[in-house]
Amino acid sequence: MSIASASPEVEAVRRKASGSSFYSAMRLMARPQREAMFAIYAFCRAVDDIADDGIGTREERRAQLDLWRADVKALCEGRPPGRGAFLGETVARFRPRLADFLAVIDGMQMDVDADIVAPPLETLDLYCDRVASAVGRLSIKVFGMDEAPGFALAYHLGRALQLTNILRDLDEDAAAGRLYLPKEHLGEAGVDATSPAAALNHPAVDAACRRLAALARTHYDEAGVVMRERPKGDLRAPRLMGAVYAEILKRMRTEGWAPPRRRVHLPKAQLAWLALRHSLAA
Repeated sequence: MSIASASPEVEAVRRKASGSSFYSAMRLMARPQREAMFAIYAFCRAVDDIADDGIGTREERRAQLDLWRADVKALCEGRPPGRGAFLGETVARFRPRLADFLAVIDGMQMDVDADIVAPPLETLDLYCDRVASAVGRLSIKVFGMDEAPGFALAYHLGRALQLTNILRDLDEDAAAGRLYLPKEHLGEAGVDATSPAAALNHPAVDAACRRLAALARTHYDEAGVVMRERPKGDLRAPRLMGAVYAEILKRMRTEGWAPPRRRVHLPKAQLAWLALRHSLAA
């Protein structure tokens, strides 16, 4: 049994992901790749929980992230990896870059250092690169892609998925004191961003959200260009994730973001159809 499949960390996220679009995408992959992706997902969940569970002071959570930095560095350098042991087979087989593991941790530290509220577009882009596109850069090693097209795909699809999540999770993030809508879009819409709640209750917030949705749509289009060029590798999983989240974005744009909002989900039948269609794609 592989390290990934035997790990309680991986088994926990596998159970949690069951029934999700991520789980559907992972089922399209051969077992070694699937287990590696679950291991990467387990790592992401572990560091994300440090940022989001609110346990401990900011200093204590930064210390926990520093421990993860030391563990993944040890793992990639062939030393005893501590809590990163469940990533051992993934690193040995697919050689993801240490820099991308560290970038994910840096993204989580952005949330630990301060509650992000109406960041400049440049800061938001850096955040998306760290918490999403860096995960894509780890993943393309598992997909078997060459770095040039793989990193281009990670750049665009990671940002597209993260911006879609931001637009879907507005109220949940606001409850945690966070607002990821960029200050430029809010200002252009005439929205006062003195607090997340005030911004999201403003009747013009829909205009700011639509600006961000247009940016996400551009990234989906650019990711599609990369995938249509048919680079080397198994692209069924990223194609499915892109299709699912692009449809979620489309539904949100139809409903709008004016208060009151509801969190958009895809019907299970539609998710199953998308999974079937992309399982048959070359």
